[in-house]
Amino acid sequence: MRRLVLLVLILLSLGRAQAMSVSFINPGRSDEAFWLAATQAMQAGANSLGVKLEVLYAEREPERALRLARELAGRPPQQRPDYVLLVNEKGTLVTNAQTLGAAGIKTFAAFNGLLPQERKTWAPRQSLPLLLGSLEPGAREAGYLTAKALIQQALRRHPSGQLQMLAIAGDRSTPASIARNEGMRQAVAEAPRVELAETVFADWRRDIAREQMQGLLQRHPHARLVWTGSDQMAFGAMDAVNLAGAIPGVDHHFSSINTSNEAMQARIDGRLDALAGGHFMAGAWALLMLYDHHHGKDFIDEGLELERPMFALFDKTDAQRFLQRFGSGIRELDLRPHSKHLNPQLRKYSAKPGLLLKH
Repeated sequence: MRRLVLLVLILLSLGRAQAMSVSFINPGRSDEAFWLAATQAMQAGANSLGVKLEVLYAEREPERALRLARELAGRPPQQRPDYVLLVNEKGTLVTNAQTLGAAGIKTFAAFNGLLPQERKTWAPRQSLPLLLGSLEPGAREAGYLTAKALIQQALRRHPSGQLQMLAIAGDRSTPASIARNEGMRQAVAEAPRVELAETVFADWRRDIAREQMQGLLQRHPHARLVWTGSDQMAFGAMDAVNLAGAIPGVDHHFSSINTSNEAMQARIDGRLDALAGGHFMAGAWALLMLYDHHHGKDFIDEGLELERPMFALFDKTDAQRFLQRFGSGIRELDLRPHSKHLNPQLRKYSAKPGLLLKH
């Protein structure tokens, strides 16, 4: 009997040792709401699939992200992960894919893939042979949806006359930021009565957005619409409005992107007139694709550089529902029903936000 128990324990130990392992170089800060949500979704998804997940935070420092990749590549072979998930934050993707590829580690890009100018030289499974592919949320859609919703509400409030809009964007080089800004500008171009007075960049930070908004208020005293590329920048801009003696949601109208508790509450309270989110799920979907690839179901038939619609607009009811389900963190997320390996009848990944978020 003891021998049987020992044999079972050995087999279980071997099973655990052979579990698929993934490391994620998270570009965000370890206390940053969006990247914490992304990590929680990935961990919950990994638990459902039996995947061992390691998360390493770069704390918004590109050099640190590069160093983390070097450290992973420098581990003894038996301690290296099977895959590393990367994010092309501040142009780190190609270098990190090369570093890890030289050590024989397969990589995948989530959230931000190759920049357009990088695609002239680099390609998954070709010039970057161990970069398996990429999955990006439709960031242009996020910029468009939020700007359009903000503009539509403003036009209903002000049925005549010209309106000025201010934009506070993330950065100039990250693919997601570039695409969000393009979507925002498209929505403005479709509204002849709305003028984009100025666009500034706040590097996704609340403190910088507050400073930028103080300058914008002085330069454009008649602007009442404020589009922002992320929730923290929206709150920084609101801080500046409050300091000027005005009221967000009354004197100035804001839109933003992300699903932090603070953003959801601002949508419920009316301080945010438009809010979109759901893209924090990109890491979990990427993990699922790697899981299927690891088990012989390659995603190459759908393409190597994938972009999927992951954003949804949240009204007040949606925001309340989201807080009820995820307000204390993302604890459970079952990815098994969406796995091609576990469900051979599936032909295409569907990353629509309502699939996992709003129901």
